[in-house]
Amino acid sequence: MNDDHDSSLPEGLDLRALSAFVDGELPLAERTAVEAQLAQQPEAAAKLAAWRAQKTALQALCGAPQRSEHDERNERNGSVGQRAADDEPAFIVVRRPTPRWQRVGLAACWLAAGAGLALALGPLAPRLTGGAWDGLGGRPPSFAERADIAYAVYTPERRHPVEVAANEEEHLINWLSKRLNRPLSVPSLQEYGYSLVGGRLLPGEAGPAAQFMYENPNGARLTLYITGISRDETAFRLFRDGNRRTFYWVSDRMGYALSGPIAEDKLRSIAIEVCSALGGKPEAWQ
Repeated sequence: MNDDHDSSLPEGLDLRALSAFVDGELPLAERTAVEAQLAQQPEAAAKLAAWRAQKTALQALCGAPQRSEHDERNERNGSVGQRAADDEPAFIVVRRPTPRWQRVGLAACWLAAGAGLALALGPLAPRLTGGAWDGLGGRPPSFAERADIAYAVYTPERRHPVEVAANEEEHLINWLSKRLNRPLSVPSLQEYGYSLVGGRLLPGEAGPAAQFMYENPNGARLTLYITGISRDETAFRLFRDGNRRTFYWVSDRMGYALSGPIAEDKLRSIAIEVCSALGGKPEAWQ
């Protein structure tokens, strides 16, 4: 009896094979066979998509580098597993914990130095960062961080990037508007070369959130994240995480975040266009 077999999976596919498939560890012949089985077994394909989403989310939260399309092609050709094995460290470094009194003293020194630096550079910060600075101890609101993580989780997906595809746009808008209790619209980004892929419902900080995904002919993707929030302001800021950038703003107690890996100037231009299309006042940011 195979201990790795999951009774919820269709016959012929077990947890060990699917796990190796997700991690890119199967030889090309076995991978091709699994792909053929998945094409005929939507239940197993859905389970696999969920595993991939969880794996991508963990990589995003832990700061792991995102896979490129070149990596995905290598994985399909059976070469990623060996390279990943070569990249694994051959040892683990164990350090003796620093005494608590030393940690507290060091933290106090850094806090004092940081406060002095903030006071000295505070007036210059908006010019140095293009408006992306939030002040001393500034941290992006949770909806902007959630938008960034949602981008990292769902944009790598090829089979299941959205819940409702663009060919059902009217249904998508009506469904998400009802769930967010707010009439929504999907701005067009065609002039920037991006077409709507579709959208999905996500959990927000204090209620539901919507994510709309766009894609250009080269396969690059942007996402627009929308959720209700409890405060209102006109600030427009930039949040960076690795090569990902998120411009976020608040309008009429709704938080918006446009995320993508493109140049900041271009992403800013698109964000201004999106804000205007959704009834915001981007002229306040100029």
